[in-house]
Amino acid sequence: MSEPISDDLKKYLVPAFKRKVKSITAVNVKQLSSYTDTLIIIECNSLRQVSSTAEYLIKELKNEKIKTIGMEGIKNSEWALLDYGEAVIHIFESRAKSFFDLEGLWADAPKVDLLELEKIYAPKETDNDF
Repeated sequence: MSEPISDDLKKYLVPAFKRKVKSITAVNVKQLSSYTDTLIIIECNSLRQVSSTAEYLIKELKNEKIKTIGMEGIKNSEWALLDYGEAVIHIFESRAKSFFDLEGLWADAPKVDLLELEKIYAPKETDNDF
């Protein structure tokens, strides 16, 4: 089951899609959790990408006057966490994402349909590809 993406949630997701990460999942946990409405799970290809993605999101959201409530694991970590209250963003290196399996933990929660953003930010194939 999935639900449409809200405009309010897009402010967290658009900067993530701009980073060309491996995957992004959003899970609506509002009915199942007291600490946040949405979990955003971002998968990166390397530790460096985890750090750079976390730093980029912090900067971009701060430019929009959205500040973190808390953050962990920003530097040289396989897992970074950014808490924005209504959304908690988990940024994982692939192996750590598989190990913690947050999607499995929250399997009863509806996923947010990100197809709209995937279409906009998907890598474009060019005629120059060999």
